[in-house]
Amino acid sequence: MKCFKKKFFKIDKIKFGNYQRICKFAPRFKTTKFLKLDIMSRVCELTGKKAMVGNNVSHALNRTKRKFNVNLLKKRFYIPEEDKWVTLKVSAAALKTINKIGISAVIKDAKSKGFLK
Repeated sequence: MKCFKKKFFKIDKIKFGNYQRICKFAPRFKTTKFLKLDIMSRVCELTGKKAMVGNNVSHALNRTKRKFNVNLLKKRFYIPEEDKWVTLKVSAAALKTINKIGISAVIKDAKSKGFLK
């Protein structure tokens, strides 16, 4: 017997902003649900660093594809000019830059480069 769910449930996905409308059609009922999508891309919000693609190389020099992820941290920063706290996903390199020149200068630079709105 083939997969029961595939036979009786058709899933129709339509993008709707940050939401995705999922309609399930079954022989007896029809339901519509809105599910919030948590789009969590692994990109630094201040430097724009993201994952790179490379190879795993075995002892016999066999190569298989792999991903080099960024060292990201979710961190809260206090901005004294605006008198508020901001939560950002930053790389370890961006954290070192913040310690060196300050959060205000780094945010100003990120806005000019287009990484931060």
